[in-house]
Amino acid sequence: MTEKALRLGTRRSKLAMAQSGQVAEAVRQVTGRPVELVPITTYGDTSREHLAQIGGTGVFVAALREALARGEVDFAVHSLKDIPTTQPDELVVAAIPVREDPRDVMVGRNVPKFTDLPRGARIGTGSPRRMAQLNAYARAHGMEIETVPIRGNVDTRIGYVRSGELDAVVLAAAGMNRVGRSEEVTDFLSVDTVLPAPGQGALAVECTADNAPLIAALAELDDPLTRAAVTAERSLLAALEAGCSAPVGALADLLGDGQTVKEMRLRGVVGTTDGTKLVQLSTTGPVPETHEAAMALGSELATEMLAQGAAGLMGERAH
Repeated sequence: MTEKALRLGTRRSKLAMAQSGQVAEAVRQVTGRPVELVPITTYGDTSREHLAQIGGTGVFVAALREALARGEVDFAVHSLKDIPTTQPDELVVAAIPVREDPRDVMVGRNVPKFTDLPRGARIGTGSPRRMAQLNAYARAHGMEIETVPIRGNVDTRIGYVRSGELDAVVLAAAGMNRVGRSEEVTDFLSVDTVLPAPGQGALAVECTADNAPLIAALAELDDPLTRAAVTAERSLLAALEAGCSAPVGALADLLGDGQTVKEMRLRGVVGTTDGTKLVQLSTTGPVPETHEAAMALGSELATEMLAQGAAGLMGERAH
C-alpha cells in the first residue's frame, strides 16, 4: 500500500508553481512519499493595487497559512522575502534550502546594461527598494532615469519592455532562473549597486509546529548557512520596523577563502524612493552559530542605521 501523498500548498503563479515543484521533488526524495501541489489563490495575487498600497507584508502568505491551520495542506512553500518577520507560534519554518542567486537583474530593450540606458529611460519595478537604489545610483553617476511602478508576473513585466512601453524592467534573478528565463536577462545588477530584499532568492518551507515527523523530514532540506544569512537580514528588517514593501535592502555575504567560510558581512540600505537620501551601512563578524547570534547581527546594524536617520526615510514609520 502506497503512503498517502503529502499536500504542498503553493501560490498559483507560474513562478510559485515552479519553485514549489522543485521543493516537492526534494521532499519526495527525502521522504519516499508522493507530494501533490495544492494551488491556493492569495489576496496579493488577485488585488490589482500596488504592493506598497496594500501593505506588502504577508499579502501572498496569509491564505497559505490559513490552509495549513485548517489542515487542507501539510506544508507550504513561500518566497522568504514575502513572509512577515514575526512568526506565528503554531507554524514553523522547517527548512530554508540553499539560496538561489539573490541579485536583481535587468531586462532591457535594445540596451544590454543598466549603465548604457539612454537619458530619460523608463524603468519598471514594483519595489520602492529598487526605486530608491536605482535612482540613487543614477543620481551619483550623472544618469537621468524615471522609475515607473508596475505589478504583475514575469510575463507581464517583460511584456512592457517588448511592447516598447518601458526601456527596461528590474526583477529578481532567482525568479528568472526558476521559471527558466535567465537567457532573457540583459544585465545582472551588482549588489554594490542594488542590495536585494532581505531573504531574496531564498525559499521557506513551513508546516504546523505540532507535526514533529514532517518537521524532521523537511529539516533535511535546510541549509544552515542560508538560514543564518537570511535570519540576519530579516532581523535587520524587523528592527527597522519595516514591512516588506519598505525601501529596505539587506544582504549577508559569507566571506572565506573558497574552502572555509570565515566571516559573515551584513550590509543594509534604506532610502527615499527618489534616491536623494540613503543610509547604507555594513558590519562583519563571525558566522552566527545560533539563531540568536544571527538575530543580534541584524538588530545591531539596524540600530546603527536608525542612529543615522533611517527611520525618517521609510515613509511608513515617519507618519
